[in-house]
Amino acid sequence: MCIQKMKEQKNIGNHVKGEFIMIIDALNLHYRDLNNLLDVIIIKGERNIVLKNVFGQRYIGRGLSENTKVKIYGTPGNDMGSYMDGAELEIFGNGQDAVGNTMNSGKIIIHGSCGDTLGYAMRGGEIYVEGNVGYRVGIHMKEYKEMKPVIVAGGKAGEYLGEYMAGGVIILLGLNFEEEKNTGIIGKFCGTGMHGGIIYLNGVPSECNFGKELTRFNLIKEDFFLLKKHIDFYAKTFKKDIKHLKMESFSKYVAINKNPYSNMYCAY
Repeated sequence: MCIQKMKEQKNIGNHVKGEFIMIIDALNLHYRDLNNLLDVIIIKGERNIVLKNVFGQRYIGRGLSENTKVKIYGTPGNDMGSYMDGAELEIFGNGQDAVGNTMNSGKIIIHGSCGDTLGYAMRGGEIYVEGNVGYRVGIHMKEYKEMKPVIVAGGKAGEYLGEYMAGGVIILLGLNFEEEKNTGIIGKFCGTGMHGGIIYLNGVPSECNFGKELTRFNLIKEDFFLLKKHIDFYAKTFKKDIKHLKMESFSKYVAINKNPYSNMYCAY
């Protein structure tokens, strides 16, 4: 393990601004030791951290609060950013499963693809994935008042997208499916058990891909504003040319019933 602190130069207009960053080489470092080390240096006031040679260490960024930025080079393990509370994680590599588990606020940016259950029970914040995402993405997502979580992925998603979703927004850009008219942008059972939130898909997949709990709605002015905001951020962050992407090509899916399983419970 190697730890060093250095000053990073940034050009801002005609001025050069320097920020101190803490660099940690995580090679062969056990996940408990790595997370304990992060806790210690953050308590000491470090807010700009770089992790190099990350290889499967779990729980990185769990519970991190605002004003903390962590850049991760490698492949972090499961539950990265779980219970995160305002920090920013940027991953230069792929993410594994349960990224953003029960995340409250903050931002996670993944320069790659991501595994299953991304955003599980996510309650706030934003997650941007450059490539594809796995199964059960956005399962149990929820929102409360001004807290509205958002997941944006540039590729496709596996089956059970938005399962039991109770709030928030999922946007799939389907950038890899232009020739297929994006019919393969999702797997089967999309929105099964969904009773809140919105799913936006580039294209119109077959109805057989969806659960019976949601239906397609026409886009309105607010939808175009929301899509443009998050897609513009995606394009700027991942340096993508998306001039060919038309907001009008997106389809919007919303739950039919906010309480679809009420008949399964007994009244007292």
